[in-house]
Amino acid sequence: DLVSSVFVFPQESQTAHVQVTAKLEQPLNNFTVCLRSFTDLTRPYSLFSYATKTQSNEILLFKTRPGQYEFCVGDKFLLFTVPISLGESEHVCVSWESSTGIVGFWFNGKPWPRKGLQKGYTVGVPASILLGQDQDSFGGDFDAQQSFAGEISSVYMWDTGISTSDVVMAMYDSPNQTPIFGWRNFPYKIVGEVYLKP
Repeated sequence: DLVSSVFVFPQESQTAHVQVTAKLEQPLNNFTVCLRSFTDLTRPYSLFSYATKTQSNEILLFKTRPGQYEFCVGDKFLLFTVPISLGESEHVCVSWESSTGIVGFWFNGKPWPRKGLQKGYTVGVPASILLGQDQDSFGGDFDAQQSFAGEISSVYMWDTGISTSDVVMAMYDSPNQTPIFGWRNFPYKIVGEVYLKP
């Protein structure tokens, strides 16, 4: 149970990341990803990267600059503009459903206007799921200039959509629905210089 802990990424790196060791058996037609990050980086960086052998940007949650998140499904992306917050952690959730392509985005528990992406697409398995680096190939090919430095916590992934009340519950690490993986039962392997700290 990692509830009172965070992963600390102390510096820019071409190697450091956290590998999520959960095994996804089924392709995804719906999913939600939530996490909290805390950083003073102003350059682009990757938070959550889900790659398959055929598609390195199967799912990607990426911060292009302060106040802008990029969300990718199957190498197609959307941008969400958010307030710039200095010295505060940011909690984001993003959900996607194949049948409509609708993407939901929540920033610090508040829903943003929904957008559409990749209607009819299926997210493949097996997956390599990483925190803190952008995979340009399956499980590797990192760019230090896109690496995360700072703290990441409260990481969850579901194979369903999510409501705003569920998002708020996840913000406080007491999710309503059982996730594929979550902060209370987080399967991980640290690679390189990342530390689990209270």
